[in-house]
Parts: sequence; structure tokens; C-alpha cells
Amino acid sequence: MKKSLLVKVWILLVLLTILSALVSNNSSHYNYIIAIIIGFSMVKFLGISFFFMELKKAHSFWKTAVIVYVLLFLTIAILIF
Repeated sequence: MKKSLLVKVWILLVLLTILSALVSNNSSHYNYIIAIIIGFSMVKFLGISFFFMELKKAHSFWKTAVIVYVLLFLTIAILIF
């Protein structure tokens, strides 16, 4: 995999982490903040698993399993909050 792509993904992950920290300081809309931070975390999870754990080259079962897990987690987390 190209190093430039990995660097771009890494920068995106760092930016999402910084955005999560900035969003968490806003206390006006508590429920929306939780949903936004969970969404950022799931995007980071997908970025790490597909680019840094080489899931892009894995069997389609594992790709589907990870995506289904993320969708289920997001759905349950959003419904709880």
C-alpha cells in the first residue's frame, strides 16, 4: 500500500480525534454530542481496521462482519442515547 495514502488516513484519524475533543467541550446539546463522538469513533475504527490492519485484503466475510458490527453498534448506541 502506498505510504502517502497511509499518511493521509493517519492525518484524518488525528483530525477526527481533535474534532472529538473539541466537540466534547460543547455542553449545549448533550445527546447530539454523544452521537457525533460515537460516529467519529466508528469512522476511526473503520480507518484503522481497513488501512492499518489490512482488512482491505481480507476475505469478504471479515469485511462484512466488521461493517455489520459497526452498523449494529451505531444503531444500538444511537437508540440508547
